Amino acid sequence: MTPLIPAVAGALVVAGLLGAVAGLRSRPVPPPSPKRGTVAKGSVLGRLTKLDRRTRLLLGVGAAVGVVVALLTGWIIAIPLVPAAAAGLPILLSAPPSASKIPRLEAMEEWTRSLSGILTAGVGLEQALISTLRSTPEAIRPEVTRLASRLRARWATEDALRAFADELNDATGDLIAGNLILAARRRGAGVASVLEALAESTAADVAARREIESDRAKPRSTARWVTLITISVLGVLALTGDYVRPYGTPIGQMLLVLLLGLYVATLLWMRKMSTGKPLPRFIGATAKEAAR
Repeated sequence: MTPLIPAVAGALVVAGLLGAVAGLRSRPVPPPSPKRGTVAKGSVLGRLTKLDRRTRLLLGVGAAVGVVVALLTGWIIAIPLVPAAAAGLPILLSAPPSASKIPRLEAMEEWTRSLSGILTAGVGLEQALISTLRSTPEAIRPEVTRLASRLRARWATEDALRAFADELNDATGDLIAGNLILAARRRGAGVASVLEALAESTAADVAARREIESDRAKPRSTARWVTLITISVLGVLALTGDYVRPYGTPIGQMLLVLLLGLYVATLLWMRKMSTGKPLPRFIGATAKEAAR
């Protein structure tokens, strides 16, 4: 059995794991076929061009390190494994997307408080929404800017608020927009007090989510340190010791790919467990699709 066979087998395993990660993500509607002379988005080159600069750099450095490791140790399987590990491990060990929503929730809370204070002064709802643009937090400034632009363009207030909820794309944003829609319909007193109570509820939600993310970060930190220590030990042993010499054989390399694949599967499982499901929305196109 030549070393090419385990190398091919390892490449297929890595490709399968990357395909599983890509398959878990939502995919947009595929664009029309590109013209001649253009790079197809679905091709390998097209996918590489869509990657950010940091990921392309990690793949390039990983490929160079993999070639060096293969030349020094004879482990041909290192050529596909090292770049895959260099680009994939930071993603697997990073915080899930749910952690990045906390600053937006804090921005919604601050914006709601600001709107409540303006409404207390007796300003109309539409004028109050436009006035909050001056003190809107950066996390939701684009959405509030478009809301103010729609109101200035004489959109119906309810339609503008529904579009605002769609752009926020969050259950808390739906709750805020829903209360504002009711205020636009009834035009009665008490909207400021309702928004103040809503801001308090949002603050409690932010505190709860921060505590949850803090608990979820502990196993990620442990897995990160275990992974770094394991990679360091394997690197030292591969260059200086006889402990990993059996893995230099074709069967040993296939076994190494299997063990590493199981470890990556464990990281995927851990990441899936630590990624909370978003609360269901009740306003906008997303809520309509979920109700079907």
